[in-house]
Amino acid sequence: MSEPIPLETETHPLEPFLPENSRLLMLGSFPPQRKRWSMDFFYPNLQNDMWRIFGLLFFSDRNHFLMPEKKVFDKEKIIFFLKEKGIALYDTASAVRRLRDNASDKFLEVVRATDIGLLLEQIPSCQAVVTTGQKATDVLCEQMCAPEPPVGGKSTFRYAGRNLSFYRMPSSSRAYPLRLEKKAEIYQAMFEELGFL
Repeated sequence: MSEPIPLETETHPLEPFLPENSRLLMLGSFPPQRKRWSMDFFYPNLQNDMWRIFGLLFFSDRNHFLMPEKKVFDKEKIIFFLKEKGIALYDTASAVRRLRDNASDKFLEVVRATDIGLLLEQIPSCQAVVTTGQKATDVLCEQMCAPEPPVGGKSTFRYAGRNLSFYRMPSSSRAYPLRLEKKAEIYQAMFEELGFL
């Protein structure tokens, strides 16, 4: 019987995106494999609908953040928008092992969790944190001793003298069984409550 092949540990390929004016910190789990990237930034997979959700909500156009030829997301346009709005991005794992050859949270083993407190210290204006999947939610709940909200809901937690809202949004992955428009509706309620829309 042959020995099992040891799984390779991947470290996070991106730096945290933390504009100084950030009022919201969005946390996913970990980027997909590089072969699935359409740009060198967060939510890079064309099969992920995060930037379509943003396009729909803020510009009434699901394709707003797609390049005209529709094969890649427009990184510069996304970064300009996020800085203008004050939205920070990172992931709750800084090193993982993939148990299967895909981007599913279910098959990600967190080797090293991100220090979420360290991210929050760098964005003192942040009032809310949102997780976009179960694995990200689990890590945040554990680190911050935060009560887990239902999908589409929120709870609150206290960190370093700050009261923060904690939103649990549906995953923007197409593997999550909900239509884009329905996901956008759930995100819309959060953005309206936080005064982004």
